[in-house]
Amino acid sequence: MSRIGKQPIQLPPGVKVNLRGSEIEVSGTKGTLKRELPSKVKVEVSDGTILVSPVDGGREARARHGLTRTLINNMVVGVSDGYTRILEISGVGYRADVKSGTLHLSLGYSHPIEFKLPKGIEASVDKQNRITLSGIDKELLGLTAAKIRAFRRCEPYKGKGIRYSDEVVRRKVGKAGIKQQI
Repeated sequence: MSRIGKQPIQLPPGVKVNLRGSEIEVSGTKGTLKRELPSKVKVEVSDGTILVSPVDGGREARARHGLTRTLINNMVVGVSDGYTRILEISGVGYRADVKSGTLHLSLGYSHPIEFKLPKGIEASVDKQNRITLSGIDKELLGLTAAKIRAFRRCEPYKGKGIRYSDEVVRRKVGKAGIKQQI
């Protein structure tokens, strides 16, 4: 049995959970999230806690047990506190700006990049080189941050590009001067 799946999820004040068949809906101060539950996992809500257990001892039930518990916990934390992800832009002339739900990026290409933010994700830019993404859905937030980072990944020689704030980029040494033979 999964060690993570066995742990109960404590509901913070102001968070409500509704189970309708195989769908779970979690609502809180920040918003509402819905997710379809797998058929091999049973979810019980009682006295401010959520318990997830496998239906049987089969392989699929054991595989989905911990995953389902983690997904539900991410929903509970998202609607109560929310999630943030910070991206940093480094490079001469690289900058970002947010206007009416669209992220405008200038990353050294011949054209500016306009990225429409998905519904539920908000962005703010500090000093034109620090993008702060926030939202209640952890999965959508991570996917959005990865798409933005993919426009210009941080390269190892000069360190130019977009990186996560907690990402460490290992720098490489450039070419050494080659002596010419006469």
